[in-house]
Amino acid sequence: VQLQASGGGVVQPGGSLRLSCAASGFTLYDHAIGWFRRVPGKEPEGVSCIDTGDDIIYYADSVKGRFTISGDNAKNTVYLQMISLKPEDTALYYCAIPCRPATANATGVLELDYDYWGQGTLVTVSS
Repeated sequence: VQLQASGGGVVQPGGSLRLSCAASGFTLYDHAIGWFRRVPGKEPEGVSCIDTGDDIIYYADSVKGRFTISGDNAKNTVYLQMISLKPEDTALYYCAIPCRPATANATGVLELDYDYWGQGTLVTVSS
């Protein structure tokens, strides 16, 4: 299993970025993929999770309305479109499996008990 995250960069507040997560070694349709982010000195945060097979999506409250997760089963790739970025969105973003969007929607928390994750891509929001 490999997860290759990309698309990070430096943007001004209010800007946009699209992160990509290219997956290999498994079929996207059969496994939900999530994004989480880490900031030094803070607990990691589960941002979003998508199950393309069952069409279930979860967003953390902190990104709801600004981030959109999508999956391309043909490319085995998941995307995280981020708009209206804020300085507090600055973090290292990782894609990981598995995640449980239905459970996260029920509890309001995306558990971070992942088996696999990629190397991360850095998003910096600064003026």
